[in-house]
Amino acid sequence: MKKIILAPDSFKGTMTSREVCEELTAAIGEIFPETEILSLPVADGGEGSVDAFLTACGGERVRTGCIGPNGQRIEAEYGLLPDGTAVVEMAAAAGLPLADPKNPECTTTFGVGELLRHAAIRGARKIIMCLGGSATNDGGCGAAAACGIRFFDEEGTLFTPVGGTLRDIARIDLLGLDPALAALPIVTMWDIDNPLCGPTGAAAVFGPQKGADAAMVLRLDEGLAHLSDLLHRDCGAEVLSLPGAGAAGGMGAGMTAFFKSRLQMGIETVLDTVDFDKALAGADLVITGEGCLDRQSLYGKVAVGVARRAALRGVPVIALVGDVGEGAEEIYALGITAVFSINRVAVPYEQARLRSRRDLRAAAGDILRLCRTLEISERL
Repeated sequence: MKKIILAPDSFKGTMTSREVCEELTAAIGEIFPETEILSLPVADGGEGSVDAFLTACGGERVRTGCIGPNGQRIEAEYGLLPDGTAVVEMAAAAGLPLADPKNPECTTTFGVGELLRHAAIRGARKIIMCLGGSATNDGGCGAAAACGIRFFDEEGTLFTPVGGTLRDIARIDLLGLDPALAALPIVTMWDIDNPLCGPTGAAAVFGPQKGADAAMVLRLDEGLAHLSDLLHRDCGAEVLSLPGAGAAGGMGAGMTAFFKSRLQMGIETVLDTVDFDKALAGADLVITGEGCLDRQSLYGKVAVGVARRAALRGVPVIALVGDVGEGAEEIYALGITAVFSINRVAVPYEQARLRSRRDLRAAAGDILRLCRTLEISERL
């Protein structure tokens, strides 16, 4: 083989996408020492996106203080790429691990807005907003308030809405939006296409993991429905049926309405940014992977996004995954050549994660030995 491209997602809770690339590189070096290896660690818009962009494109980490999901002062960072693009993860300022206690009626995205504003004032030319892993359900109102957008209740009192007070918003005023942000193109990455409200909306699907009981889910959903009406009336944005509007507690809707951001499937944004199509030229094989490959992976996850692009150029794609779930076989129709689990001894996750790096390298080695044998056979 002359060229192999590595384009894995992280194995959440186990290995970052960069670490996956390191192990795969080591395995390839043992079997195909002369092969060119191009490492493009990627992400789908959730946690790890900043790391993936910086590893693939270069750049720097910018650290600053901001408000955490419970109103506490924290330190957070975003990435600044060489071309002036700022990459902001909402999980850095409003992520679930930062919330203690977990209560989506009270948590805020205010700190996310502070990161956006900091990047704009610093001189970013473009912003990529990465949704995922949030502890919030405020529809992005906190982030909007941090950037100068104002919210008023029925008495005309100015306030910053959270999930539990979305129903109290009577009017939204966009005029105070920071001019530095208003002038910037913003692309928002999502890894799920849930709508804002209803049985598959932000509150119903993701509220429980953020600490909501059944009664709270109903209240949160009503709040988001009310917000949707106001975003249409005061912001001119129709978000109720917009795919991805429900991402990150309704932040997808908020980014569209407040910041005129374009919502885009996360993996497509990453692949465009790292110029993946150009990288495919001359490639013999692409290796991708993620923690679990199942039916949900068909809707915007890394392996499918990588496979679709590679299939257009006739490059085979192997997916190395931690677990193969229900519906994974449907992925073959989308460009994946073969799927292999790295769980070599078939143990539960808590045990498998402790040996994941060596199991990944070993599984990759076995596959590459087969590739080498087939390559030799073709020459005979």
